[in-house]
Amino acid sequence: MGRLIAFIILLIPGIMAAYGIKLMRDTLFNKLLEPYPALWMQFTLGTIFVVLGIGFFAGFLLNRDRKKGTVAKRFQK
Repeated sequence: MGRLIAFIILLIPGIMAAYGIKLMRDTLFNKLLEPYPALWMQFTLGTIFVVLGIGFFAGFLLNRDRKKGTVAKRFQK
């Protein structure tokens, strides 16, 4: 059960990052989606979603590797 919960926790930021990439791609092709009033806002929110999604995933991996002791000395606490 614990692994399923961890998978779901990692799945949510992955979906968020994928949606951010879709928003940025649609902006580059001048396709404005419904809830966004301007293309620049759509691109900015897409960038934020990508950075937060990848950042959460990277932080999760760093935390896991710190617990295992498999990170370089400069990344240890």
